[in-house]
Amino acid sequence: MNVIVLGAGVVGTASAWYLADAGHDVTVIERRSGAARETSFANGCQISVSHAEPWATPAGLLKVVQSLGRADAPLLFRLQADPLQWRWCLQFVRECAPGRVAANLRRIVAMAEYSRRSLQALRARTGIEYDSLTRGILHFYTDAREFERACHAAAAMRDLGCPRMTVDADEAVRIEPALATVRRKLVGADFTATDESGDVHRFTTQLAARGAAAGIRFTYNTTVTRLLAEGGRIRGVEIIDADGRHRVLYADAVVVALGSFSVGLLAPLGIRLLIYPGKGYSATYPILDPDAAPTVSLTDDGHKLVFSRLGDRLRVAGTCELNGYTRDLNPVRCDAITRRVRALFPDACDYANPTYWAGLRPLTPSNVPYIGRTRFANLYLNTGHGTLGWTMGCGSGRAIADIVSGRRPDVDFAFTGGFQA
Repeated sequence: MNVIVLGAGVVGTASAWYLADAGHDVTVIERRSGAARETSFANGCQISVSHAEPWATPAGLLKVVQSLGRADAPLLFRLQADPLQWRWCLQFVRECAPGRVAANLRRIVAMAEYSRRSLQALRARTGIEYDSLTRGILHFYTDAREFERACHAAAAMRDLGCPRMTVDADEAVRIEPALATVRRKLVGADFTATDESGDVHRFTTQLAARGAAAGIRFTYNTTVTRLLAEGGRIRGVEIIDADGRHRVLYADAVVVALGSFSVGLLAPLGIRLLIYPGKGYSATYPILDPDAAPTVSLTDDGHKLVFSRLGDRLRVAGTCELNGYTRDLNPVRCDAITRRVRALFPDACDYANPTYWAGLRPLTPSNVPYIGRTRFANLYLNTGHGTLGWTMGCGSGRAIADIVSGRRPDVDFAFTGGFQA
């Protein structure tokens, strides 16, 4: 089949790769000048199956309430006269019910684990290099109550087959010696040796290059203006190309992988996705002292920050701002990140020259992405991955390729359109 994929982030590029690998003729439409130029550009770079948990939990709801009014809070919520934001919030509250939390957790972990295996196989097959480290992820705590809750969460993850092990503060420092400077503040940690990290931008651009060499057409600097529907199918994709011309492209199937921007494109078709943009920040620091900088990927629970070593750079990302589609940098939040990193690793990096960035994570209330069919026979979704686009990217791309090809995916996940494993 002739398949058009909309979006060249990690999710869209992986979808295109697996679709082409399945024998389809694939075209990717991307409004930026290259792959991975938006949400996949400078995120936290963790492949984090061990903490692929829904935000919508009773404890998560309490944190939202506690963060209201704090400009430097890890979660900043700015209420707007936006019906989508209100609907999203109401559904978020519903998803906090214990039964829904358990179901969402199972689905997220299943897709995340499947995706990690898919990434590992793809890496072995292609030889793509992207500053990947397979030293695990260490999640450390400085609050005793949070650590106690984490111990229960770790047990639940182990029940799902994820080897997330609870360790004391001394063991945490043994795993990552760079934490020695803050040993007295640590109350414990959990560690998953099977988790990974790596530069998602490097991975995606290289996968796109290999895909292009294998025959995938990447059409950059091109904006999708609407989908043309007729008789229960999508008959064409209307675009504005790099020369400013309006054109219509035709295909047998269309996959929407536009992250937060999927909502506006699909709404005129009556497909109302509950995806709201969560602006996440990152800071990238040149490393001055390699021995003082962490090599194990870290998560700082108290400040909701993740740390990934990318060669001679340290990427630190986190926080979330529910404030519409703006990507403006908030200096208060940028400064808060640098203060925390400097406090943890004072001699590791050049803190005078950070590179700050913000991207819009496509958040669903449940953290479960939309993957699968729509009510239009040839229109498919692969969007709404939130903070887990890198973690789930290869697996969801592989799964949507199976679904488009009429095959049943190998992962136990609640696909849209009723296609279950």
